[in-house]
This record gives sequence, structure tokens and C-alpha cells, in this order.
Amino acid sequence: MVKKERKRQNKKLAIAQQVKINKKSSEKRVALGIKAPKPGTSLSHIKNKQKRSRLVHLMRTEKKKVKSKFRRDRREAEARGEEVERGIPVTTDMKREQDETIVPPDDSEVEDDEALDEFNKYFMGGKTPKLLLTTQRKPSAKLYDFLKELIHVIPNTFYYPRRDFQFKKVCEYAANKDFTDVLLFHENKKVIQGVYITHLPEGPTSYWRITRLKMGAEMKGGATCNSTHNPELILNNFTTRLGRRLGRQLAALFPQRPEFRGRRNVTFHNQRDFVFFRHYRYGFVNEGTKCRLQEIGPRFTLKCRYLQHGTFDAKQGEYEYIWRPDSQVSRKRFFV
Repeated sequence: MVKKERKRQNKKLAIAQQVKINKKSSEKRVALGIKAPKPGTSLSHIKNKQKRSRLVHLMRTEKKKVKSKFRRDRREAEARGEEVERGIPVTTDMKREQDETIVPPDDSEVEDDEALDEFNKYFMGGKTPKLLLTTQRKPSAKLYDFLKELIHVIPNTFYYPRRDFQFKKVCEYAANKDFTDVLLFHENKKVIQGVYITHLPEGPTSYWRITRLKMGAEMKGGATCNSTHNPELILNNFTTRLGRRLGRQLAALFPQRPEFRGRRNVTFHNQRDFVFFRHYRYGFVNEGTKCRLQEIGPRFTLKCRYLQHGTFDAKQGEYEYIWRPDSQVSRKRFFV
């Protein structure tokens, strides 16, 4: 405790000393009439590292002042009712490289292919999804808590303990019991790592990495889940052939007849090949004229690592897609 307190005091003294040095140098520059360097000015000719770092700090401070003044003037002009031109922010999504697999809004060929795939009967209302949840061997309490919340999110979901059965045997058992999908979650050192999703009886199988998980019980001001109603399902930005296939696999986990009386909403939002999962409840105010979203949870981020044709087969499986770090060297290249 004494060492920690001493470190804290030394840190405060160092910060106070640096503030004094900066104030003295700025007063000296003002007295001599020396202006701060303009943003973008090269300072490589200054060999003294302390002087160079001080000038870099001044240059960054001046840049922030210019930006804040510009924003302040723009806000004042808008308050006076003047027309202000606002620029469009340039994002990585806007710089996306052109991809041949991006599907146009009305592509009859893709629609005909999807009418013959493994998920069509679920979207036509011919079959209701029935899910089997399981885990790795010896799961932790954290994984059990996550599955408890997930069972309330996805209707018609049942948990079966893994025990010593192989994943192939679990898929065969689920197919014989008329389950439509198997979800197997695994973890490493009590941290949830990913999920295998196998569609039955003929596949496909996908593996998703799970990150940034937050339980509904950990959310401040979160809502309770009414699991008696089917949720409304929203999928955003699944634009390529691979993205549409993955999106249909995720959508096939939920019944395609939402019950809007329950006011529940499940969203899969794809951005830069990361799929953000959110679970909300609509809250209507002012006699239904306004609506706000209250998060129920859980929330997490998914990233598809591979898509395999057929059911799970680690040795002889045929892969439709495999993500590798060297396949996405460019940050502007997306697959989903």
C-alpha cells in the first residue's frame, strides 16, 4: 500500500511539474512573439528530443484549438438560422473495394438459387426451428449463465449436457430427434471463445468467434425478457453471396412469424465482416407517437471463421469459405 501511494504521489508531482514547464514556455513564446508551428510542419531538423516533443505538443494543441473554433462558429451559425454545409465523413465502409460477389437488390438468379437451398422451407413457413444447445466438456458457470439468457432469446431452444459424446454423435442424435440446428459453445480459461452452428440434416456448418460479450444481468437499466412471444428479426448489410448465405443461416434459427405484441427485437448488424448481436424491447411513449429502445441483452460480436458444406466434419469436410489473416490484408476488403 505504501509503494502504491508513493507511486500515485510521484505521478501527481510529475504532472504538476510538466504543467508548470508548459505554462512557462507558452508565456515565453507569447512574450517573444513566436507563434506555434502550423499543423503538418516537419520538425525533424530539431535534434533536441525534449524541444522537439514540446513543439509537437504545441502543434497538436493549436490544431485542436482551430478545430474547436471551427465547430463553435458552425454551431453559432446554425443557431442564427444560416445555411451551413456539412461534410460527409469518410469511413472505411465507403472505401470498400469492389467485389464481384455483391448481390444487386433484385437478382432473379440469386433468388432462384435461394429458393432451392437448405433454408427455404423455414422462410416459406413450412417448418419451425428447433434448436439444441450444448457446450464443451466441463463448462464453467459463466458459460451456463450465458446459455440461460440465450434460451430466453431464441424460442424453441433446449439445452443438453455434452458429457463425453463427440460432436458428430451429437449431430446424429439431434437429427434423429427432429432438431433443426445444433449450437455448440466452447471457452478457454473460463472465457467464451466461439460457437459452432450446424444446420440439420444436411448442413451447412459455420464457426463464429465470439468477442465483447456482455450479459443482460450486467447491463445497467436493462429490461426483462418476455420469452413467450417470437421476436422481430432484423439483418443488416449481408450483401454478398456469402453474406446472404450466412444471414439466412442465422435467420433460420428464429421463427419467421414475429409476434409484435411482445415488442421484442433481435438484430444482426454486419459491419466490416463483424456481426453485432443486439436484443432490444420497444418502449412506446406519448400514446404510441414515439418509440425508444431498451436493451435486454445479452450483447456480443461475431466473426465468421469458416463455412463448411454439410454437417461438421473436421477431417474430410468441404469448406465454402475460410477466413485467414493474409486474406484480409487490405482493411477495405470485406467478404460478408
